[in-house]
Amino acid sequence: MNINTTITLNNGVNIPIIGLGVFQSPAGGVTKQAILDSLEAGYRHIDTARIYGNEVDVGKAVAESRLPREDIFVTTKLWNADQGYESTLDACEISLGKMGLDYVDLYLMHWPVEGRRLESWTAMEELLDKDRCRSIGVSNFMVHHLEELLEKAHVVPAINQIEMSPYNFLQRKETLDLCHSTGIVIEAYSPLTKGKKLNDPRLVELAAKYGKTTAQLLIRWALEKQYVVLPKSVNKDRIIENANVFDFTISEGDMDTLDTFNEDLATGWDPTHTP
Repeated sequence: MNINTTITLNNGVNIPIIGLGVFQSPAGGVTKQAILDSLEAGYRHIDTARIYGNEVDVGKAVAESRLPREDIFVTTKLWNADQGYESTLDACEISLGKMGLDYVDLYLMHWPVEGRRLESWTAMEELLDKDRCRSIGVSNFMVHHLEELLEKAHVVPAINQIEMSPYNFLQRKETLDLCHSTGIVIEAYSPLTKGKKLNDPRLVELAAKYGKTTAQLLIRWALEKQYVVLPKSVNKDRIIENANVFDFTISEGDMDTLDTFNEDLATGWDPTHTP
């Protein structure tokens, strides 16, 4: 496993196992430079969303990198207010226009909006047919959302992007099991717990055992689970540090220990009880 390693999605598309998340990265030069720094460090996967307000910066960075478009995996997401059949089609075109791209590699439904998510998915299947995206998936879908979608969908989601760390692992187990059984790859956002647990003494002790930072240990935990992982930073040194996770492995015993850290942590809006 290395920074160039990919996971093959259920439609044959390959997604890099580590990507740069740009949630809350400010629009303008900061985000663009962070993406350029990540690409220089070897990342080939950028994750944005319409609601983040920085799709323009993603497009500029992709263009300025001078890397072939097909070498960079770009994800964006359908926001809640844009859900619905026609509005989903329009929202994707707006996102593509902001980024100056002919397609995205992955288009995700950002949240499971009650009453609109099924028609939104129908539109996303159409966008896939029209090659406006190479793959489609969901974000923040729990078991009941997935079961409803799978009953009606013609295309099984390629990805379910959810908050994932040792601190909420057991809470998500039913969702993880369903995704595994249906061929949906898990993509872990907020793998660093938004910094809330980086000083946990248990984590500090384990990280020291491997000569790594607690952030690196959390990223490696997700990789060991075969999740696609999305650490976020605009700091060049941290961007590089977050990718320096391929020169060690976590022992089976220590993986088991990390799994016991669960405390049902949700660092943002928890979709578990969203109808």
